[in-house]
Amino acid sequence: MDYQEITYRVEEGVATITLNRADKLNAFTETMRDEVIDAFGRTDGDDRVRAVIVTGAGRGFCAGADLSAGAETFDYQARGKTAADEVPRDGGGLVTLRIFDSCKPVIAAVNGPAVGIGVTMTLPMDIRLASEEARFGFVFARRGVVPEACSSWFLPRIVGISQALQWAYSGRVFGAEEALAGGLVNEVVAADALLPRAREIAREIAENTSAVSVALIRQMFWRTLGADHPMEAHKIDSRGITTMGRAPDAYEGVRSFLDKRPARFTMTPSRDMPDFYPWWPDRDFD
Repeated sequence: MDYQEITYRVEEGVATITLNRADKLNAFTETMRDEVIDAFGRTDGDDRVRAVIVTGAGRGFCAGADLSAGAETFDYQARGKTAADEVPRDGGGLVTLRIFDSCKPVIAAVNGPAVGIGVTMTLPMDIRLASEEARFGFVFARRGVVPEACSSWFLPRIVGISQALQWAYSGRVFGAEEALAGGLVNEVVAADALLPRAREIAREIAENTSAVSVALIRQMFWRTLGADHPMEAHKIDSRGITTMGRAPDAYEGVRSFLDKRPARFTMTPSRDMPDFYPWWPDRDFD
C-alpha cells in the first residue's frame, strides 16, 4: 500500500509510524484508519522490526475525527456509509483491535494534542510517552456521542474506573502532567526529547531480548487482564515456560548470562511462535 496520510520507516530494528496530516493536526480519516491497520500488518510481518513507535507530524499527535462532514460526521446512515438496519464496525475500534493483536511492543510518542480517537488509539499501546506540549481529551460527551475504539474496555484497566469516568464524563481537555498523575502516560519529557526517549526504550528492547519472548509476554499480559482468576494466567504461564524452556532462545539466554556476553537470539515471531499460540478464541462481530 502506498501511504498518503501516514509515513512508515524502519531503522535499527524500530518501526516508526507517523500520522501525517500536519495541516489538520493529523485528524483521523478512513484513509488513515486503513493505512495504520496496514502498517501494523507490516510490522508484524517483518522480523527486522522489534518495536513500534507511533507519533504525529507537526505540532499535533491526532486532533480526533476529521469533522469536515459537518453535523453528519457520526451519522453513517445519513452519509451513505451503511444501511438503516446495519451496525457498522467502529473505525477506531478496528485500529485499536489491530494494535492489540500486535506481536511487537508499541510505544506512543504523543507530541501534541491527542483528542477523541487521537487518545483512544493510544490505549492498546504498551508505553505512552508525552511531550510537555501534549494535551489529551476524551471529548465524546461534548460532541453528543460516546467513547469508541474499545476505550470503555481499555481506559478503566489502565487508569482505574473512577479516573476513567471523570475524564469521560467531563469531556475536558487536560495537560500532560495530569495525564501522568492519572496513570495515562508513563513519562512526560521535553518536546525535543520525546522521540529520542521513545527510541531509547525501543532500542533497549530490540538489542537485549528474545523477539518471541516479547511477543508472548505482550499477549500474556494483555489477554489476562480480563481473566476471572489467576489460574488462567497460571495455565498460560505454565505452557509458555515449558515450551520456551526447551527452545533455542532459552538455551542462548542462559549461556550468554553464564558467559557474561550479549545474547544472540535467533528465534523469530514469523517462524517460531509455539504451537499453543494463539491460545484465545476468536470472536465474531454480530
